[in-house]
Amino acid sequence: MYIGEVAGRVVSTVKTEGLKNIPLLVVQLIEKGRRTRMIVAADSTGQAGQGDLVYLIGSEHAAQVFRRELVPSDASIAGIIDTCHIAIPNDIN
Repeated sequence: MYIGEVAGRVVSTVKTEGLKNIPLLVVQLIEKGRRTRMIVAADSTGQAGQGDLVYLIGSEHAAQVFRRELVPSDASIAGIIDTCHIAIPNDIN
C-alpha cells in the first residue's frame, strides 16, 4: 500500500468493459514524506476528489479491489485518508 494526493480526473470516452463507470483519477504519490511522481488510479471508492489524501493498492492486487471481476488496473484507490500523522512538505523536490 502507498499514499497519494488526488490531483485531478481523467476523462475517457472509450474504456475497456471492466473499467466502465469507474472513475480514473490522477494521483501524486507521497513517498518518504515527499510528493513524487503522478499516476492514474482507478477509484474503487467512487468518492475521492481533488485534494483528498488516499491510500492505494498496486500491482495485481489493484485489480482485486473491485471484487465483481478483475479489471485492468495497476493502481486502485482503496480508501480516503481522514487523518495522517506525518509531515508532508509542500515542495515537490
